[in-house]
Amino acid sequence: MTDDVSLRRVEAGDLSIFFDHQMDPVANRRAAFPARDYPSFMAHWEKILKDGSVITNTILYDGEVVGNIVSWEQPGEREVGYWIGRDHWGKGIATRALAVFLENLSNRPLFAHVAEHNYASIRVLEKCGFSILRREKGISVANGDPTDEVILMLDHPGAY
Repeated sequence: MTDDVSLRRVEAGDLSIFFDHQMDPVANRRAAFPARDYPSFMAHWEKILKDGSVITNTILYDGEVVGNIVSWEQPGEREVGYWIGRDHWGKGIATRALAVFLENLSNRPLFAHVAEHNYASIRVLEKCGFSILRREKGISVANGDPTDEVILMLDHPGAY
């Protein structure tokens, strides 16, 4: 695991990097989530950044923007999600970024929804103290195929 991971507020210049990350078809399949076209992507992020209940951070590795991490309210639940550019997978960045993010987020319980085939993301969440709460049958937002989803929950602080 690396200590060269840090978080900061999302800046306007980060969005073009986030856009490129979410255009990766391999990442889309892993996340079971489709890429957005540029206008839709920018509108989505504009909405996120204007919503005071959403917590957003840019993930930096050695000072380079490598992804983002976000927490938002769903009815009855606070969710967390992250997206790391594929060039930076497998380096422990997501685990370290989530651990740092959780140190500054006291809301519990905290939930994450992950495509069942996204073993790497499930493992990141488990390393940070999340445990599998349930599995649900669903349809992939990315391509309409059946995709089971794993719902994980973190119910205590300081798990990492």
